[in-house]
Order: sequence, then structure tokens, then C-alpha cells
Amino acid sequence: MSGLKRLFCEHPESVNETYFEHLIFAGGFGIRMLVAGLACLVHGLLPFLFKRTGSQIICELHERLSSHGRPTTSTTLDKDQVTQS
Repeated sequence: MSGLKRLFCEHPESVNETYFEHLIFAGGFGIRMLVAGLACLVHGLLPFLFKRTGSQIICELHERLSSHGRPTTSTTLDKDQVTQS
């Protein structure tokens, strides 16, 4: 595998994805993380808004990653363990 191709394909192949499948999955994941972060920032300023949005998105992302066939830690993430944001 050429050096440039290896840079772009080695990791996606290690998780059984093509470059574009990985781009879509990781990009969607990143967008959800940005939404959660923005909700937490707004919640910090206006505590009556987005009381559980950040923690709910974290739990959704954990579940999505766990069910996507990627290795995760042996502990499971419970919604009650996540700090409410």
C-alpha cells in the first residue's frame, strides 16, 4: 500500500470500513458531539434549557459506537452514570 493511501485507509480498514464509510460515520459522530457541546454551553448560561440534552447525546453516541462493532472498554455506560448537562 502506498504511503498516501495507507495514511487515509489504514485505520478505516482496521474497523472494517472504506474511507468514505468511515468519513460518514465519524463525521456524523462529530456533528452530534458539536450539538451536545453547544447544548452544554447554552445550558451553562441558561440552566433551565437543555437540562439533559448533553448527557442524552453522550449515551446515544456510546450506544451507537458500541453497536457499530468497534472495541470499547469492558464497562458499560449507564445514563445514570453520566453527569446531567
